[in-house]
Amino acid sequence: MFFPTSLSRGAGFGAVVGVALMLSVFTVIDFDGWWTVQTVTNVLHFASILGLIAMGQALVIMSKEIDLSVGSVYGLAGIAFITLQPGLGVPGAIVAALLISALIGFLQAMAVLKGALPSMIVTLGGLFTVRGIIYVWTGGSVRAFPEEARSHWITRMLGGEFLGLEASLFWLLVLLAILSVLLWRTKFGNHLLAAGGDLDSAKSQGVQTDRTKTIAFVICSLLAGFAGIVTLADRPQTHVTLGELLELEAIAAAVIGGCLLSGGRGSLLGAVLGALIVVSFRYELIALGAPSSWFMTFVGIVLIIAVIFNQKLARAAGHSL
Repeated sequence: MFFPTSLSRGAGFGAVVGVALMLSVFTVIDFDGWWTVQTVTNVLHFASILGLIAMGQALVIMSKEIDLSVGSVYGLAGIAFITLQPGLGVPGAIVAALLISALIGFLQAMAVLKGALPSMIVTLGGLFTVRGIIYVWTGGSVRAFPEEARSHWITRMLGGEFLGLEASLFWLLVLLAILSVLLWRTKFGNHLLAAGGDLDSAKSQGVQTDRTKTIAFVICSLLAGFAGIVTLADRPQTHVTLGELLELEAIAAAVIGGCLLSGGRGSLLGAVLGALIVVSFRYELIALGAPSSWFMTFVGIVLIIAVIFNQKLARAAGHSL
């Protein structure tokens, strides 16, 4: 056996193997095109943005829920950042955009938990509602981001470079470390996995499952909103369709990274690696001149393979499905 049993049964093991295979294949078929500074930098930047959203999605999926609204929340937060900046300044616009994101997550959690509604239906409604708010608020067009705001130190901290790295990558690594500690070293993490694994058992043990799931929804929306802000701090040109279909890529990244849709098992690092896989294949297919439809085909095939692989891995680790 090439890997320790504990590693090979980990939720994110499939994503590690997937990244290794992907890099090996890309090295063989397109070494000169893939291993360039520009390519690697672009892939890491966009993978970092998707990784931020995928981590939040992973937390919600671990709790045996799902959030289909993250793409719209991503777009609304980014547009709120640009639209509110003239009146509130850069710091105020960021705070306002994050508060809007958190409120959306909280309201959806209340609808799911207090209204006893399926999270898929509630957040699907959230997807359309938030996207509609974007169109009504902007009238179909978004104002330009002024040069003064672009040069603000907070904007540059979020969208520039830090220690030679893209700021988006730096923020991803920081938040990955914080959320990993939260998931694996605190009661919240234990309660989250317990609520997703066996809700009735968790309640019988005194776990406040509603509060735990509410926190997961709020964190998910906050990460989506933060990703939107980081995106526009780096590339301030935007449009009302910002973030469309991003929720599907985030779910795919989380599942490819080891999250079980049945809840109770997942990996934040795996979700980030899943985002890297999704973005890398999209970039390489474009570079090779493949039709855009091939990317969606790839995501569908890999998603099915990931679900099957994760279920087998979970059974091997003794996780009940």
